[in-house]
Amino acid sequence: MSHVVAYLEATDPAVTVPLIDEAWVERFRHWLLAQPVQKGHVVRDRSLGAVEGCVMQLAAAINACPGQSAKFKAVQLKDVSRSPDLRLDIPALAAMFRFCLEPQAPEGESWTSKEIHRAKVHRANLLRFLRLATATWARPDAIYDLTSVQWNQAAGVLDLNPAGRRQTKKYRPKIPLVRQMQPWLDALDGVYMPVSSVRSTWAAMREELGLPGDGKAGEKIIRRSMATLARARLGEERWQQGEMMLGHRKGVCPLGGCRN
Repeated sequence: MSHVVAYLEATDPAVTVPLIDEAWVERFRHWLLAQPVQKGHVVRDRSLGAVEGCVMQLAAAINACPGQSAKFKAVQLKDVSRSPDLRLDIPALAAMFRFCLEPQAPEGESWTSKEIHRAKVHRANLLRFLRLATATWARPDAIYDLTSVQWNQAAGVLDLNPAGRRQTKKYRPKIPLVRQMQPWLDALDGVYMPVSSVRSTWAAMREELGLPGDGKAGEKIIRRSMATLARARLGEERWQQGEMMLGHRKGVCPLGGCRN
């Protein structure tokens, strides 16, 4: 709502709710789209999805006022949001793991063994994230939520949805876990990720590997890339198994080869 207030201040602070119609909202869209997003020293264009999110908030605020209803409709986010089309191949994914396991000094510099060890420690949480992301194809929030309680060692099944959490449209499935990942969860006692974000180390990795920014190579790139690689191997006739892994089709995924 702060953007709406800023627009009112920049145009006409006297505007009241009955005057906010489709034409007014369309002018607001154009104005907000022209306002860049700045975080620190980084400046980028504002996305259509972000603008429409503000329109949705405005409509919700108006509808929440007694006796008022929005005289405009927000565009569905799926119609204005562009899904990143970048996918990583196996060598690129392997390079992410090497970034954590085999840290390299910046070009023109050299590191002592102590500095290499320090870099490994600093990147340990990113490594934990990469392991589970490639093994489960889970969304980042599901990885940050994961605890040992969700791992059924006897069945070899991981419940990505914690007990007590209500399922949403972004369904979190129960999935069979690849054998390479199982020892890490067998030894787990408590939360899997000891931090709430790997944003800084992810950004450093993305820069070192030459991956694009602007959300094209964010943490969900692992999920998208693994799904693309698996789909090519499974074939369309068996892709419903991949849809179960992703939570797009409900049920425990019987993905062929999961334990290999």
